Amino acid sequence: MLSYPDIDPVAISIGPFDVHWYGMMYLFGFAIAWWLGMRRARAPHTALNERQVSDLIFFGVIGLIVGARVGYVLFYDFAGLMANPLSLFAVWQGGMSFHGGMLGVLLALIWVARRENIAFWDVGDFAVPLAPLGLALGRIGNFINGELWGRVTDVPWGMVFPGGGPDPRHPSQLYQAALEGVLLFAILWWFSSKPRPRMATAGLFLAGYGVLRSFAEFFREPDAHIGYLAFGWLTMGQLLTAPMIIAGVVLLVLAYRRPAATDAGN
Repeated sequence: MLSYPDIDPVAISIGPFDVHWYGMMYLFGFAIAWWLGMRRARAPHTALNERQVSDLIFFGVIGLIVGARVGYVLFYDFAGLMANPLSLFAVWQGGMSFHGGMLGVLLALIWVARRENIAFWDVGDFAVPLAPLGLALGRIGNFINGELWGRVTDVPWGMVFPGGGPDPRHPSQLYQAALEGVLLFAILWWFSSKPRPRMATAGLFLAGYGVLRSFAEFFREPDAHIGYLAFGWLTMGQLLTAPMIIAGVVLLVLAYRRPAATDAGN
């Protein structure tokens, strides 16, 4: 069994204000996405220029934060929302949903595509490789906070998390950081480095994230107030991810059935 590194979740204290590592991870993720987008914007035959990348990141940040919070209270804490509608704005208490954040970013992509008169799928194919490293940092933030821990295990690298009981658990936050973050980024960055059929990169992101997230859910403890939804193993994360896998496969099939629709670049 490994010792859980009891890291202070507060990165910086300035007078009465605390800056948490979790929030810093979001900032680092946005910065990395901007840097990667700028790098790709300078490549030949790319879909967006540098100014458009800056706009994409700006509106994406707004969509992500708003969507992630709204998605959490709708998908995971609807009863709490009904009991106290103002809890929607209590972001300092934690609670951000990937699926809600994805919907918020989707709206931002639609807005940028219409504003810049660029085909939506060109914007989507450009944007999705920029996201996974931010997802990885978010999971590291969960690990530092000692939240969203894994199921009880006897593997040698199991950890006892504060608030998680006396038994060692999978550090599933790190599994997700490695799978949905680093591995998915490597696959998407390689795949999108060459011209692909329109919709293919977005489809690969949806299917790839869905499969990797569903796999990681087998090691993650489900939310205590939700538990397993069915069969003694199906979690809310897997249920919400299933449509992503289906949509991703559909997009990939459509993309490669229309080879003439190859875009100028991702």
